[in-house]
Amino acid sequence: MKRIFFTLVLLTMLLSSHAQDTLLVQGSRGRLHTIVVTPPTVDVEAKVPVVVIMHGFTGNKNEPLLTGLSDALLKAGIASVRFDFNGHGASEGDFLHMNIRNEIEDAKAIIRYVRALPWAGRISVVGHSQGGVVASMVAGELDEGAITSMVLYAPAANIGDGARQGAMLGREVNVADLPETFEIWGRHLHRHYIDIARTMPMYETAAIFRGPTCIIHGDNDRIVPLSVGQRYAEVCRDATLHVCRDDDHGFNRDRAAAIRLGADFLIETLTK
Repeated sequence: MKRIFFTLVLLTMLLSSHAQDTLLVQGSRGRLHTIVVTPPTVDVEAKVPVVVIMHGFTGNKNEPLLTGLSDALLKAGIASVRFDFNGHGASEGDFLHMNIRNEIEDAKAIIRYVRALPWAGRISVVGHSQGGVVASMVAGELDEGAITSMVLYAPAANIGDGARQGAMLGREVNVADLPETFEIWGRHLHRHYIDIARTMPMYETAAIFRGPTCIIHGDNDRIVPLSVGQRYAEVCRDATLHVCRDDDHGFNRDRAAAIRLGADFLIETLTK
């Protein structure tokens, strides 16, 4: 029965001009609400490159930066997958128990799903903010060659630095005497979030990835300092850093330019 259902879904994707499908993928703490965007037709023989796109802390898959990138890739014949991490958006799970480690497991579940698609070709990853940390660590942890390239928008490795030093996304926290739960940006998290973040080798894991990396960062980012993006550019093996002048963490000044930078890089690395 499962095989028949999968075949019907695949045929629908192949025959329909509708390029967007919504589905649920089992993640680390429940099902992840996922959107698969494909060209109007997909060729099982030729294969279609796929970009897995990851949102940031308290974000969701439908933020303008992410949907804009998905649209730009679609015009170039590249499929994309956007999803809500556990406890975010329309996905299952409780935000209270979200942490970077279980988000990495979510991302790996999505990538396993993509790799099983008969029409999927090379895979790249994109992450914004905390999603950038997740994308870079997933790329470093997976087998060599699993990920072709990655784009990191303002990757928030300062979360790890802050968890060790007593500052969490602009708020001071007493890491020596953490309460069971604490509040950040109006949301509550379990102390395990900081316990895990403070031990994670974020830069070191990203440095394992051997493929090309594009880092895009605004020099007016008040949430993740430009110095974090600069450090990623130093540790990643084949990295290019683009500094968006006077832009902020969400690339609200010139989002179109940030999207073009990411899309052009992905098109080049996935279709050459």
